[in-house]
Amino acid sequence: MKQKGLLMVISGPSGTGKGTLVKHLLKRNNKIQLSVSATTRKPRPGEVDGVNYFFLNKNEFEEKLTHGEFLEHAEVYGNYYGTPKAFVENQLNRGHNVLLEIDIVGAMQIRKKFKEAVFLFIIPPSLEELQRRIENRGTETPEQMTKRMDSALEEIRELEQYDYVILNDDIDKATGLIESIVKAELASVERSQHYWLDLFGVRR
Repeated sequence: MKQKGLLMVISGPSGTGKGTLVKHLLKRNNKIQLSVSATTRKPRPGEVDGVNYFFLNKNEFEEKLTHGEFLEHAEVYGNYYGTPKAFVENQLNRGHNVLLEIDIVGAMQIRKKFKEAVFLFIIPPSLEELQRRIENRGTETPEQMTKRMDSALEEIRELEQYDYVILNDDIDKATGLIESIVKAELASVERSQHYWLDLFGVRR
C-alpha cells in the first residue's frame, strides 16, 4: 500500500529562475517527477513523445478537451497546450510526487479542479534583481522590458492565490524549502490519515 503522491504547481514571473529551480529540484530529489504536457505543435528535433510532450493533432486534443481530460489548457500562437488529467492521477496513485511548472492562468484552472494540489509561487529577491536577470538574457527590447516588468507586478499581485511563497535568492535554500514543504504536506493529517488508518486496520 502506498500513500498517494502530492501534486505541486509552481508559478512565478518570467526571470525568477523557475526553470533552473525545477531542474535543480528534480536532480536532487528522485521522488519528484515533472508532469508531461500535451501539445498540438510539431515535435522539435530530439523531442520524444511521452517524454518531452504528448504530441497530439488538433482533433485529438479537442476531443480530449470535450471529455474533460485536461486539468488545464491554453492556446498559444495557434497551438494547444494542456496537462493530461489521467497521466497526473496515475502518477499520484502510484505514490509519485508530481511537479507542474505553469503560468498563473493555468494554475487557477487546476485550483478549481484539483483541490488537493499545493501551489507554490516563486519570487525574485527584488524587482531590480528580476530586471537584471531578464536583461542578462539579451533578448528584450526596452519596450519589451517595460512590459515584462509590468507583467511581473501584475503576477506578484496574485500571490495570495497560492499556498506558499518561495524566495529564489539562493537555489539550494529555495530547493530545500520546497522539499520541506513536500514532507510537511505529505505528513499532514488531512492528507495522510486514510493511508495510516488503513495501514493499521482502524475502521472509520
